[in-house]
Amino acid sequence: MGRLRHQTFSGATYFVTTKTRQNISLFQVHEVAETLIGKMLEYRDKGSYQLHESVVMPNHLHLLITAGLSTSLAKAVQLVKGGSSHEIHRVRGTGAPIWPSGFHESTVRDHRDCKVKIDCIHFNPAVAKLPERPQDWPFGSASGKYQLDPIPQGLRPLGIQARDVGVEAPTNTSSLKEAC
Repeated sequence: MGRLRHQTFSGATYFVTTKTRQNISLFQVHEVAETLIGKMLEYRDKGSYQLHESVVMPNHLHLLITAGLSTSLAKAVQLVKGGSSHEIHRVRGTGAPIWPSGFHESTVRDHRDCKVKIDCIHFNPAVAKLPERPQDWPFGSASGKYQLDPIPQGLRPLGIQARDVGVEAPTNTSSLKEAC
């Protein structure tokens, strides 16, 4: 049986999750996590996609991403995974596979769904007891260290024009684990 195809739509925003090969905690090494983030930002800066939120966990990655008009979601994820693999191997002098093929995605439907996905991204490190506060995790967008693209207008709550600053408690903590 062939691989499942991702049904994605141009201009749609997606919550993407991908794990490392064999769930190895490769990104607990700060240099490796920073290399991955650097590649994500590099391809975003080249216009391949819009990066709205992200978190690099020890063995997986969550993204809130809108693929570019000429870049499919599959291609955007391939750029992140392939580009980071190449750079990590170059810097560390290794060649072991980092990522398995494939990823999981869900379309962000509306502003409520977007808020749940953002909460998942922001609070994933705290739920895993890595830092006490989401903004203390250096490899996530909640840290405020990385320039991000604004949330698409149709996914913002009415009346919100600019990105909120800071991290608030999740809207519904019981649904947070389900969403992630």
